[in-house]
Amino acid sequence: MVDLKSQYEKIKTQIDDGIQEVIDSTSFIKGSKVVDFQHNLESYLNVKHVIPVGNGTDALQIAFMALGLKAGDEVIIPAFTFIATAEVIALLGLTPILVDVEYDTFNISIDSVRKALTSKTKAIVPVHLFGQNANMQEILSLAKEHNLFVVEDACQSIGSKYMFSDSAQVQSGCMGDIGCTSFFPSKNLGCFGDGGAIFTNNDALAAIMRAVANHGMVERYHHDMIGVNSRLDSIQAAVLNVKLKHLDEYIANRLAAAAYYNAAFANNDKLIIPTRSVNSTHVYHQYTLKLIDVERAELQRLLSDKGIPTMIYYPVPLHLQKAYQNDRYMSGDFPNAERLSKSVLSLPMHTELSERQLEYITSNVLEFLK
Repeated sequence: MVDLKSQYEKIKTQIDDGIQEVIDSTSFIKGSKVVDFQHNLESYLNVKHVIPVGNGTDALQIAFMALGLKAGDEVIIPAFTFIATAEVIALLGLTPILVDVEYDTFNISIDSVRKALTSKTKAIVPVHLFGQNANMQEILSLAKEHNLFVVEDACQSIGSKYMFSDSAQVQSGCMGDIGCTSFFPSKNLGCFGDGGAIFTNNDALAAIMRAVANHGMVERYHHDMIGVNSRLDSIQAAVLNVKLKHLDEYIANRLAAAAYYNAAFANNDKLIIPTRSVNSTHVYHQYTLKLIDVERAELQRLLSDKGIPTMIYYPVPLHLQKAYQNDRYMSGDFPNAERLSKSVLSLPMHTELSERQLEYITSNVLEFLK
């Protein structure tokens, strides 16, 4: 699904030099590479504060720890997403309120959000799924009207931009109160292990989140709040500093691969190609098709036999996951999420796809659909 080896080989000297500098300095934690990456990412995103942390799940957890919410407070999230979005909310004693998504964009449905609002609602988490932004103009307007926090899950969308009606363009993760991302190796901007970051333009929230991520400590060995230990180490920051310089190139490569797929599949009535929102750019963290009356498992088996990997993101919506089943939700409550879980299929998508590989993948998919 990804080709990290080929990507590394193109920037091997830069990566190796950066890692060697960390080893020579022996500043493995909170070294200068972490500070450099923080500032470089702030500049790229045009955001006031970047707080590097250990991974994307930590980023979400720290964000919610900083908001001062109380047990039982409700947080609205999409039913069709990776489990981490719900996980951190439940771990903190908050109540995840699931809503349906848009069938075309995969992103949270603003109409479903409106219907889910109660007096206990305190926050909305738009997940910018597969690489494009949710309807942030409507979400931010609704949040302002009801005095709600907005925490963006931008773990799949770094580098994409949202266009507001006044023509303003803002980077993904930098529109709400807090944005969170992951640097897992397969992400569009990925390190060589685990890593993540939090974004905000709010000075007070930034100070709290920095303290929470550092054991609740502002002054050394003085702990003002309950915290966690979550750090981006210097070696990962060295890798990310190099890759950040290439991020726009990586996005362009993904867009080219997606365009090839789109052209090949556009006129096939058994496939629905990814829908591009008019208000968002797309960075194609995943290239996800919707299958129409196609035996998905059989297609996967055929492609696997041809050496072509595929993935299902995600086979079970959150309300049907054993860990999150309760009397509040039943099968059929979120028809779009359930329909998508049964029909989506993601093809290889990464920065190193060649035209020969794309032709091989698409021709085998189309041969099966004849």
